[in-house]
Amino acid sequence: MEDVRGQTFAFREPPRRVVSLVPSLTETLFELGAGDSVVAITDFCIFPPALPLPRVGGTKNPRVEEIRALAPDLVHVNLEENLRRHGEAIEAFAPVFVSEPKSVEDVIALVLQLGELHGRDERATDLAEAMRVQLARMPRAAFTFACPIWKSPWMWCGGDTYVSRLVEAAGGRNLLGDRSRYPQVELAEVLAMRPDVVFLPDEPYVFTESDAQAIGTCVIGPFPGHLFTWHGSRTLLGLRFLEEALSAR
Repeated sequence: MEDVRGQTFAFREPPRRVVSLVPSLTETLFELGAGDSVVAITDFCIFPPALPLPRVGGTKNPRVEEIRALAPDLVHVNLEENLRRHGEAIEAFAPVFVSEPKSVEDVIALVLQLGELHGRDERATDLAEAMRVQLARMPRAAFTFACPIWKSPWMWCGGDTYVSRLVEAAGGRNLLGDRSRYPQVELAEVLAMRPDVVFLPDEPYVFTESDAQAIGTCVIGPFPGHLFTWHGSRTLLGLRFLEEALSAR
């Protein structure tokens, strides 16, 4: 199972039976008007709310045999959210679209690719343009930041993550940008770097007001974590959140 960014699937017509194992892409497919082709989703697909569709497990533990029984003609997975062994098992009976956007520009390209793949080019073009417009109006005042994703132990977003690139689009410089993935670093060590902002999303770890108070006045949050961690149509909301939150500082 490999990242297929930039590749094109040669379907004669848009897929009609789609399983999405990526919550952010489930939302994006519905935003693009392709929701009528989605036949199953994960337990964590919460947008759009209360979808009346079969749930086939979590992102890390999908029930592959249930997916097989649905006879999908396309399954969406993500290199970070899903496990390779599940993607490879699904490839035995269905095409698998693998994505891993790391920047806003990657998301724009992915949205356009999804529009082409699912026969929703016009809606995809509109969404991509809205992201470009929002990206152009982002505040560019330079600031340093750090963003934890876990506590006990403290884990942070490194420079090669989507979260880091999203904040960089608003002028941020990640103080842990020279580290990959999600390094473990004690809170005191990060605070000693004197970040201008510490972002506190409420997922995957549910940071609280008590955590914010313990860190100090440089905190933005807690706030809905999906604004930072979900790519796709929610990227636009994440950019708007950043613009508002940084302007209010």
